Formats: sequence, C-alpha cells, structure tokens
Amino acid sequence: MKPSRGAGDASSPLRGSVKPFSVEVNMSIHEQFEAVIGLEVHAQLSTRSKIFCGCSTAFGSAPNSNVCPVCLGMPGVLPVLNKQVVEYAIRLGLATGCSINPRSIFARKNYFYPDLPKGYQISQYEEPICRHGHVDITNDDGTVKRIGITRIHMEEDAGKSIHDQDHDTLVDVNRCGTPLLEIVSEPDMRSAQEAVRYLTSVWQTVKYLDICDGNMEEGSFRCDANVSVRKKGETKLGTKTELKNMNSFRNVERAIEYETQRQIELIAEGGAVVQETLLWNAEKNTASSMRSKEEAHDYRYFPDPDLVPVVVDEHWIAAVRMELPELPAVRRARFVGEYKLPPYDAEVLTQERPLADYFEGAVRVLANRNDEQVKTVSNWVMTEVMRVMNERGTTITEFPVSPDHLGALVELIGNGTISGKIAKEVFAEMVATGEHPKAVVERKGLVQISDSGAIEKEIDVILAKFPNEIARFRAGEAKLMGFFVGETMKVMKGRGNPKLINEILGRKLSELNH
Repeated sequence: MKPSRGAGDASSPLRGSVKPFSVEVNMSIHEQFEAVIGLEVHAQLSTRSKIFCGCSTAFGSAPNSNVCPVCLGMPGVLPVLNKQVVEYAIRLGLATGCSINPRSIFARKNYFYPDLPKGYQISQYEEPICRHGHVDITNDDGTVKRIGITRIHMEEDAGKSIHDQDHDTLVDVNRCGTPLLEIVSEPDMRSAQEAVRYLTSVWQTVKYLDICDGNMEEGSFRCDANVSVRKKGETKLGTKTELKNMNSFRNVERAIEYETQRQIELIAEGGAVVQETLLWNAEKNTASSMRSKEEAHDYRYFPDPDLVPVVVDEHWIAAVRMELPELPAVRRARFVGEYKLPPYDAEVLTQERPLADYFEGAVRVLANRNDEQVKTVSNWVMTEVMRVMNERGTTITEFPVSPDHLGALVELIGNGTISGKIAKEVFAEMVATGEHPKAVVERKGLVQISDSGAIEKEIDVILAKFPNEIARFRAGEAKLMGFFVGETMKVMKGRGNPKLINEILGRKLSELNH
C-alpha cells in the first residue's frame, strides 16, 4: 500500500472521476447489500531515530532538516536496522494475539513519487514479522465480534508532498525513513461503526504499549479503508476501492458510509464499481479519484539486498511479553470487577493509559475505601477533571491536581469535613495553585459546620423569616423543603452539613404540622 499523501496529484486524469450521488438511497435496495471493509492502519513509532539511520523523528522541524545520505537514498549508503523498531513490532504482535515469525525479511516496494527519493520504499511483503492476530470489538447490542489481523509489518515512511498554490508541489523529506508498523486487517467489518470500533481499539492498544502517540492530526496514526459491497448471503468479494486522507475517527466513519452507499447506488443503477484509490474531502463530505488501485505485482517487490533477515528468538519474545502492560480490554473488565464501576465509567476511564493510572492513583489514597467513594472518584475524574482538561487543552499528565490530591479531596467529602458544593470551590483553588485540599480548606476557612446546635439556630431564624412559605408547606407544597434547605445553606455560606440541615429541617417542619 502506498503511504498516505494527504492530497492527490492534481494532474491525475482520474481525479474527480467518482460520480456524485444522492445520500437518499432507496432503503429497500440498501438493505439487500452488505459492506465488506478492511483497514490498513499505519502507526508511526515513538522512536527518537529513524528505522535505518540516526536522523531525528521529531515532528515540526524545519523542512528537509532531519535528513542524511541514508534516508535520502544516496549511492553507496547502507541502511542499519533500528532494534527498537523490531521490539515495538513484537510488542504489538503479542498484544494482538499474532504469531511472531522467527525470521522475517525486508523487501523493496518500487514506485516513483516526488516524496520518495530512493524510488522505492523499504517494507515487508512475503515474510512479515507478525501474522494472524485479532482484535475483539463490542457492538451496541453487547455482542463481541472478532476482527482478524492478517499481518503486521515494519516499513519506512515516505516524505510529504505539499501542494502550494504559488509554487506548485513542494517536497519535505523529513519524514522519509520514519519507522512505521502497518496493521492489515481481514475484511471482517460490515459497517462504518464496526470499522471505527476496530480502529479505536488499535489506537488505544498502540498508546497503551507506548509505541505510538496516536496523533491523527499530525499523521502519526492513520488508516486507509478498503471498501466493497455485495448482496447479503453472497460469499464472493466485490470490487473494492481504497479510501485515503481521513484524519479523524469521525472522518473514517463518514467516508466509509459515503463510499458504501455510493457503491450500492451505482450497482443498483446497473453500473460497475471501478477499483481505484479515492481521496476523502471532509469539507465537502465527498470522495474523488486519485489513481487506479495498484496490485502487489505493480510494486515489483523483491528482497532488499542491503538488509539481512530479522531473526527473533523465543528468549527475546518472552522478555517482551514480560514487560507488556495491562491492555485496555483487560483493564476495563478489572475496573468493573474490582471497583464495581458501571461499564460506562470503565470505558471512559480506560480510554487512555495515563487517565486510568490517574484514577487508580486517586483511589489508592482513600483511607477507608468503599464502593461509594470509588464511584465518587470516578465521577470527579469524568466531570471536573476532564472538563478542565478540555477547557485548557491539556493532557492528564499535565494536570495541576495530582491524583493523590484528588483522592484527598474525596476523603474530605466522605468524612464530612467539607460538602460537595464546597469541594468544587476547593477544587478550583487546587487547579489554580496545585495546593493540597486540606491546605486550601484551612487557608479559606471552608470546614463544614456539623454542629447541630449552630445549624438549628440558623434554621430557627429562617423559619421565622418565611411564615408564608411555612403555611404553604403545611398546605401540602412539599417542594418548599428545597427552598428552606437552600436558604439555610445561603445563610451558612455553603458550609452547613447538608445531611444535618435536611434532618433538622425535616424534624422542625414536621413538628409545625402537629
């Protein structure tokens, strides 16, 4: 598969040849067909140097600055394989249930493109490092579906063509030689939604393994989708098209839905699907032709004569397996079983490994941990913590409130030192200063008042102040209980113990009814 370009060749005679169609597809026709979808995912590895040379892989460097004779393919140079790339491939292979080939070889994939200085890409073809794995996804109805992985192989990235209006096409070769893992699925997905679930699972896995940062906007995690349709009940595959230029999960879903419906309408009208590569245009919600779809023989693969076979022994595989982290699906199940969290909470909290670590760090500091307190921690992470993260555009690793401090805040709520309302004020101060919650409470005098005598005194003043409301309450307006609670909390500046306020108010108002 040719690397994603982000834009097609403007001079291509095939560009724009895809016939526009109406999304209003006749549903009776639509229901006769099913989609057959396979994804080819590229994960850029988080190594500091490239796959065959020592050049930096840093994103955002000045164009054509992270290059050397090796990644530029100068005559006489020899590539040297980065060992960490192999280890990362083994990591992902084990995490997805693949068999790790004891011997794999690199091949030259020949094609000509402006951003490919050598005229070929070093990849793997006949003997990849990983084969025959799987990813399990959960559908909306709770059923689990297994999506097969055909292969995972190592390869180098190509450069980047920049189509500039004033200068035609410019080339930045910084990305040449950046290490990639390509994960090729079986055509096991039957809807855009299944494809996104599979892609999300792969994305989570590479991030949990700490081998890829998963940034789709920067192109360090990207996918191409192979889409075909066929009549339901048929086993023969239809003619497929390949979708490129999708830089978000939402765009992957929209592009696949578009292409599925386009093919169905085309066949229903008596036409035939043409095997080609399509570029997705997110702004227009359409796809346009980029080029005819290549087959393997078009690339004239042959073993790279400059690279020896990659040999992986059982000792190396065992060592990598010992260092694997707890993977997302396993962690989700544990959060439900160990912490008694609802599946929704477990899903949100395990989206990313640092977020799950943060939650567990906060739970660990709870002195008298119980299910209620754990759920409170979960609620705080999913609401207040993630709200501030979104507002600031920061990650959990940059969050100013440490997990220990969040756990301590939940402790203060649980033992009655502060109310839930006061806790939000304390939390805002913690975000601003990074202080321990106890220090904030003491500095601002926010300790909750749990003296029943002091609370009763304030309630007596409130009841004396609102005789009309008392009369209405006695007449049956039970909702006024909330009014009296609110007025008492207002007088006590939010520091009154809500439980005691409700108990004392309930008793006094009941006495007034007799």
